Amino acid sequence: MNRTVLFLALAGGLALTALVLGMPHRGGLPPQVVVTTPAPPLPTPAPGPRSSSGSLQVTSRLSHPYVPVGASETYVTVDLTGAEVPGAKRSPVNLAVVIDRSGSMSGYKLQQAKQAARHLVTLLRDEDRLAIVHYGSDVKSLPSLPATASNRERMMQFIDGIWDDGGTNISAGLSVGRTQLASAMGNGASVNRLILMSDGQPTEGVSDEEGLKNVVKEIRASGITVSSIGVGTDFNEDLMQAFAEYGAGAYGFLEDASKLSTLFQRDLQQATTAVARNVELSFELPPGTTLDEVLGYRAHQAGNTVRVALPDFSAGQVERVVARIHVTGTTPGQSVQVAGLKVAYTDLLVHKNVEDQSMLAAVATDVQEEVVQRQDKEATVYAARARSAQNLQKAAAAMSQGRKDEAKGYLSQNQALFQEAGAVAGAAAVAADQVDQARAMQEYDDAETEEAQKAAVKNSKVKALKSFGRMGSTY
Repeated sequence: MNRTVLFLALAGGLALTALVLGMPHRGGLPPQVVVTTPAPPLPTPAPGPRSSSGSLQVTSRLSHPYVPVGASETYVTVDLTGAEVPGAKRSPVNLAVVIDRSGSMSGYKLQQAKQAARHLVTLLRDEDRLAIVHYGSDVKSLPSLPATASNRERMMQFIDGIWDDGGTNISAGLSVGRTQLASAMGNGASVNRLILMSDGQPTEGVSDEEGLKNVVKEIRASGITVSSIGVGTDFNEDLMQAFAEYGAGAYGFLEDASKLSTLFQRDLQQATTAVARNVELSFELPPGTTLDEVLGYRAHQAGNTVRVALPDFSAGQVERVVARIHVTGTTPGQSVQVAGLKVAYTDLLVHKNVEDQSMLAAVATDVQEEVVQRQDKEATVYAARARSAQNLQKAAAAMSQGRKDEAKGYLSQNQALFQEAGAVAGAAAVAADQVDQARAMQEYDDAETEEAQKAAVKNSKVKALKSFGRMGSTY
């Protein structure tokens, strides 16, 4: 089936699905129920609590502001947005780029990493500082230098002299990068960032994943942000993503070094307009409420509190968190507490710690049409995107093991998810999502070679991160 026919088929399916509406239930988006008795028009529910006492604005929503009497499922969406800083200019940065030159990086991967480093050098200004570190079994470095014209030439020459050699001692490379950054801290730069480019396959030094995560945590605790870029199509994406999460930085993978120029430009601008650090979102669960999962994020639960660590925020940066929660409505018309929300962070605009707290609540009803008609359109679409991201991850896992038909099955499930969401929010709200799914399906169909299959897998995983809501922290 070609793309045009597929898109028309999806559009037809969406038009048909728009005739039915859903009720919340366990295990997914609401099932479709035909409404036989027209209900009178109901007002559109307002968004959930909005908080902006500091440099982060927090807006929360419930996919189902009205829930049925008894047990049901709803999705909580929390959008966090960094405050704009009018007239802000890029301030100096203190950077270290750490390049893996081990044997597993030989050939095209190392060429791409070196080209990306060259792009970064061209973006620096005289007042910026850069250290360049490369590692195999041993570590070599060009000490942190101001990025003057003559020093940029030295940096380029140093990059040209990097050749693949030895094992993969990631921990040593990270440690030297940290040392170089620390030596230049306090020289006028407001941001200290380490950018790791690797295939994430450690063989020497600290080689277990927990140990490496602890190395990154220690770097972060010293005031340095860690961003990670996976190189090639066979890097350890779980480890590289964890580095960025624990380092409060950005994550992505390098397929074409020429595309990184604009990404580094954005990264530099964001790094120097930072508005919030040490950001943590907490869900406080009232009795009778359970949080089943926070989609796409590492969450830690202790008692009735579920905590989610978030990246540093720059001006205008948006991150979204979607959680699936089970609630119990008891009496019609009664308020049902869903979750208390707390966002704690260091406000870099006023240099103090801030806590914003709010409570999300629904209303219990025994009127089916009320539950259906009062669904929040935006929260329903956000939840569908987060659930589609889970399917993208499953599709990528199946594709990487050669199970193409199974992988395409998960993409078909996503098409159905967006048809359901479109029935609530309207066709236009999910049109781009459906096009993305059709494009992914075509990419899987066309992936005949091993390299093409690996590229399709990586594209799915990066798309999944953004669909989970990691919009500002994904390259």
